[in-house]
Amino acid sequence: MIRIGVDTGGTFTDLVMLGPAGVSVHKVRSTPDDPSRAIVSGIQEISGSTGGAEVVHGSTVATNAVLERKGARVALVTTAGFEDVVRIGRQTRRELYNLMQEDRRPLVEPELTFGLVERLGADGEVLEAPDLAAARRLAQQLSDTGVGSVAVCFLHSYRNSAHEDAVAAVFEAAGLQVSSSHRVVREYREYERWSTTIVSAYVTPIVSRYLTALESCLFGSRLSIMQSNGGSISASAAKAVAVRTILSGPAAGIVGARAVADMAGYPRVITFDMGGTSTDVSLVDGAISTTTESMVGDFPVRLPVIDIHTVGAGGGSVAYIDRGGALRVGPLSAGADPGPACYGQGTMLTVTDANLLLGRLDPEYFLGGRMALDIERARAVMLPLAAELKVSELALAEGVVRVANANMERAIRVVSVQRGFDPREFALLAFGGAGGMHACEIADTLDIPTVIVPRYAGVLSAFGALVADVTKDYSLTVLRAGDAASIAQLDELMQPLVAQAESDLENEGFTLGPGTAYVTKELDVRYLGQSYEITVPFAEGFREEFDRLHARRYGYANAARPTEIVNLRVTATGVTRKPELPRTEVSGPIEAVPSRIGPARFGGKTVDTGFYRWEDLAAGSVGHGPAVVAGAQATAVVPPGFSFRIDEFGNLLAVRGVAQGGRRRQNTAVAVMS
Repeated sequence: MIRIGVDTGGTFTDLVMLGPAGVSVHKVRSTPDDPSRAIVSGIQEISGSTGGAEVVHGSTVATNAVLERKGARVALVTTAGFEDVVRIGRQTRRELYNLMQEDRRPLVEPELTFGLVERLGADGEVLEAPDLAAARRLAQQLSDTGVGSVAVCFLHSYRNSAHEDAVAAVFEAAGLQVSSSHRVVREYREYERWSTTIVSAYVTPIVSRYLTALESCLFGSRLSIMQSNGGSISASAAKAVAVRTILSGPAAGIVGARAVADMAGYPRVITFDMGGTSTDVSLVDGAISTTTESMVGDFPVRLPVIDIHTVGAGGGSVAYIDRGGALRVGPLSAGADPGPACYGQGTMLTVTDANLLLGRLDPEYFLGGRMALDIERARAVMLPLAAELKVSELALAEGVVRVANANMERAIRVVSVQRGFDPREFALLAFGGAGGMHACEIADTLDIPTVIVPRYAGVLSAFGALVADVTKDYSLTVLRAGDAASIAQLDELMQPLVAQAESDLENEGFTLGPGTAYVTKELDVRYLGQSYEITVPFAEGFREEFDRLHARRYGYANAARPTEIVNLRVTATGVTRKPELPRTEVSGPIEAVPSRIGPARFGGKTVDTGFYRWEDLAAGSVGHGPAVVAGAQATAVVPPGFSFRIDEFGNLLAVRGVAQGGRRRQNTAVAVMS
């Protein structure tokens, strides 16, 4: 059976297929009014049929529903007396000194928040049974008012789910869709648990309808959906708890980036996804970094998600002058419509326009020649801003790129330096349509030795969906003293989670065994008295590992201080079939011949630059910067002072000075292009 990864973007829907002939790539225009139309037509075009395939889809449906406030109408049913927990939150101010900031707008209307008499103790003991008669009256009331979904969130239900189950059954009998907090996340901290459940209730009806419609168009194919944790789940599982797909698209990109990095021999990378509107960065230290402390819009989501930091800097980011007279870039974006001025319709200066005016894009060979760029239109929107700042257009273009680079550099520092990692020990893996154009300059500033722009840079999220494993996460709050709990006791507490994990893997079609499926265990640990914890592997030496990670993240550790085990975590993984990227043996260096020589601006100087077309560069090709390598997926820019060669994987390795062999050298830039 063929396997197809699909990622739906604002402009294009990307598809990567693993079939008998290897990997194929295809793009179709997105259909925002009904994303399934583009997916179905794309699958038909790339495979010749809409049936008989495994389709793994990275979706933005859940994310957009929250950000655009277009989800279901949700009611919240909670323990009487605790109706304001979500509205109060953690009583923190997003802007400490801003007296005029607006309150967060909740997803639940105040009049749809209801308190129900019931109470559990912190240990799960029943103190007061739920008033089921009141629940039945409320269910009828909600049915009559057209509520689309109900979030049932009771105190301490992570310890004892009986009350939530009983009340949920009443609402389901009335025909209402229900999200119970213990089924979404079985952990303490009621604010985060309830917020996550409300988000799930808000997006689940929307996602469920979308996936049902898509499945009906893919009769005979098996549909899976990417999760925020970097794994996929079946469409039926995604319909039940749609909040797990909330960061589906960006997560797929990180998975694809890690796969490419591993194949190229770089297990430690900082991923750098620069698209049209934003840039997403994440750190991979042998394994993808995850966190359970994330925000979607204004709302905490307490589920394992890939640790991604996003800034509003992309190819379409708009340059402007702020009230203080300083040049700013982003977060406002020209988007796909009208897009950058050089695309033919935009009226605002963007990063892409600046790169074109600097000579770092080939206007006649953009997207492999499928689109020509309008340099005069870009210059026309540049001139008024340059006149206002009293600088030349080239100086302004360089300034725009420097400001955008500074924004993205800060994002990389967040996921590396602020997490206790030295970026010089990592490669920078850049993808997205614009990543390869900025990666070398940013890496040079941070002294990162290696830059990688994936071969499938423009469709890497679809590639990530293609190679993603099936994963499911389980957790349970235990709050045990770390020094008193033995490994055997903790393992016994984990057994229900492990049993559920194994059962769910079997339902997904996997049997435990080497290379097919496995279960991993972890602990959330903190020093006694702390408010937040660090996740460590479940093993005899977990205390030492916790101290080590604590020292790296916070700069200190105290081996004499007691610890507390907060949560048990289990992850089930079903291993999917992986493609092998094309590999060509390199017999010796071949001097690369540019298609033309043209002017480009680097470091305040205009210099002769070689423009190369990717399909002309065979394995073993060597050349010197400055160079612009243009392909169908993206453009890579190699600054002056670098030389480059193409290795057996199709990697473009750029090294300061003369071209040299070897995969790992200091001050190296790598690009994998198509």
